[in-house]
Amino acid sequence: MDEIILQVRNLNKSFKKRGEETLKAVDNISFDLYTSHTLGVVGESGSGKSTLARCVMGLYPDCTGEIIYNGKNILELKDRELRDYRRDVQMIFQDPYSSLNPRKKCKDLIATGIRNLLGERDNKKIYEKVERTMEICGLSKYHMDRYPHEFSGGQRQRISIARALAVDPKIIVADEPTSALDVSIQAQILNLLEHLQRELGLSMIFISHDLSAVRHVAEEVLVMYKGQAMEYGEADEIFENPKDEYTKKLLSSLPGENLAKII
Repeated sequence: MDEIILQVRNLNKSFKKRGEETLKAVDNISFDLYTSHTLGVVGESGSGKSTLARCVMGLYPDCTGEIIYNGKNILELKDRELRDYRRDVQMIFQDPYSSLNPRKKCKDLIATGIRNLLGERDNKKIYEKVERTMEICGLSKYHMDRYPHEFSGGQRQRISIARALAVDPKIIVADEPTSALDVSIQAQILNLLEHLQRELGLSMIFISHDLSAVRHVAEEVLVMYKGQAMEYGEADEIFENPKDEYTKKLLSSLPGENLAKII
């Protein structure tokens, strides 16, 4: 039986709007993430997917509910324990252009986590690890001294993936990691993520509005609408026998058919 690596229970996150109005971006969400599995989170823009990702990363300390990792609710962690959690749970952002510091070389972008989260101080060991991580992400050592503007969009996203993997995480939260890329490059990045998950035994939360991409990578699926979970379960069951009307509408549109053909 598959082991659960992360449990989310009754998670809530609200934002204050003008006046006294409150927007519930994440409304009582619960799910399990299994070891070496991918949970696909789908829904249209504004459904709360990215807010959920940031909650899981511990970026919103005012969330309520529980995010259980290693027997502890990460919403209650402080300083060192929270830093250890963020080493084990890394994020890949949607936009490979804005998520990389344009003033840093590729090798230093990837080395930051090795220094800050793994505590490595030996530059030789740091850059050896950087080079190894770049290679498994489809980059070469000749890219190490280049700046982000010298790379294509797909290469930049590979740098972002390498940066996340460099600290040996157990969980990857991928927030729309392909939506800013051309369709042919999207397929390459999806295949890379799937390969890395198999080789490294990673667990992944894969967030996307593209159902064809989610079907390609996910074992379980969470369907969100206006902050709420409309449907949650095994991917095959949801894609082949959806119960909720909103899920049925999403499936009827099936965005990303061209990507599915390329993959």
